[in-house]
Amino acid sequence: MTKKYITTAIPYVNGNPHVGHTMDYLLSDAYYRYLKLSGEEARFQSGTDEHGNKIFHKALDSKKDINEYIDENSQKFRDFIQKLDVYPTDFIRTSDKDHERRCKEIWKKLEPHIYSAEYEGWYCEGCERFVTEKEVEENNGICPDHQKSYEKLSEKNYYLRISDFKEKIRKAIETGEMKILPDFREKEMLKLLDESPDVSVSRPKKNLSWGITVPNDDSQVMYVWIDALSNYITVLGYPDNDISDFWPATVQFVGKDILRFHAIIWPAMLLGLGLPLPKLLHSHGFINVNGQKMSKSIGNVVDPIDVLERHGVNALRYFFLRHVDNFVDSDFTWEKFDSAYNNELANDLGNLVQRLATLCSKNNLSYKTKETKFSPVYVEAMNNFKFNEAFEHAWTHVQNLNKKIDEEKPWELAKNGETEKLEKALSELVDGILHANFELSPFLPDATEKIKDIFLGEKILPPKTPLFPKER
Repeated sequence: MTKKYITTAIPYVNGNPHVGHTMDYLLSDAYYRYLKLSGEEARFQSGTDEHGNKIFHKALDSKKDINEYIDENSQKFRDFIQKLDVYPTDFIRTSDKDHERRCKEIWKKLEPHIYSAEYEGWYCEGCERFVTEKEVEENNGICPDHQKSYEKLSEKNYYLRISDFKEKIRKAIETGEMKILPDFREKEMLKLLDESPDVSVSRPKKNLSWGITVPNDDSQVMYVWIDALSNYITVLGYPDNDISDFWPATVQFVGKDILRFHAIIWPAMLLGLGLPLPKLLHSHGFINVNGQKMSKSIGNVVDPIDVLERHGVNALRYFFLRHVDNFVDSDFTWEKFDSAYNNELANDLGNLVQRLATLCSKNNLSYKTKETKFSPVYVEAMNNFKFNEAFEHAWTHVQNLNKKIDEEKPWELAKNGETEKLEKALSELVDGILHANFELSPFLPDATEKIKDIFLGEKILPPKTPLFPKER
């Protein structure tokens, strides 16, 4: 059986976790849980990106030692991931000594494709990248993501010769060797590939002091690309170990804003190392608020911790995995979130569990455990990364079971003493809820574990308090 490897983009630790990080973690976790329940052997990577000027300046602003600052902020992300009920098998920090050492070895292997050159151009510290004259003109000299003017810099850097790999990258995308989802992003990346220049992979130490020193050149520090992107393979032990059991990655989850780096620079690095390309790059959209992009200046940023505290982890996972499209931009409002919790999670699933467990308990139903499998429709959706469709399929079972109870009226069968019919009806309903529960388990692991305990314990007993108490 082929082993699977799932990765998430590692967040920069100059701030708190935000909703975009939430999507990376939830999508990867749902897929990882699905693979494990399907009997697959899998590894699931996460981590934190900890080098660069933004980090260094934030540490100075906070009047903390740089190592103390990154330790605290990396831990914030680890704590946040656990609050989401997400447990990666591997967690990497780019300040790890093994990672730094391995990055230097990777640099050496890439040296045939690296050259030194003077560069003068526009730079955005927030994006940590140089931008083209065209971008500067289109954005009137101001980065749209960070609302800061671009800086004009002139410096001597090392460059990775992207031109060495363009044709191979193009062929890999066009043949499906490296699939990009959604399909329209694939077309965007092919267009960007045509226009992509060689990329700066270092900066002078005088301009970037916090990072990994370039091998054999103490005046230069590795730029974000070789440092951060390499984490996907250094966490597996490359180049010290043979990583072919898990590489190439089965899927790499990234936001649409960093897809270009994963679809162009990352494949160029891998080809330069003689490694296969990831099988799939899954790009998810942004989460807007009331139809607007989240912005600190507008004041509409949604803190995922606030979302967690509103109705708990099951509600957060339910909304973001069922109601947020995992390919394009989606909209979040507190009204939509509350409605999904009260009218769907609490009403459909919570009430179903309460009603059915109460009926089984009152009528002393003895249930024998049966094997549960994913249905073919669900498997097809999950294998094609259509998580919303898989969730919808499982939720349809929940809705149908609610209708079935209302139509069959098992309480009347009990009242009329029709014991055989009652036992058959309740057994079928329990079969149904356990099947739906199994298909929901990659999405709602906490809730589905509780439901399993209710119906597969020594006795079927309704929960003493509702699974999802209705709130505001």
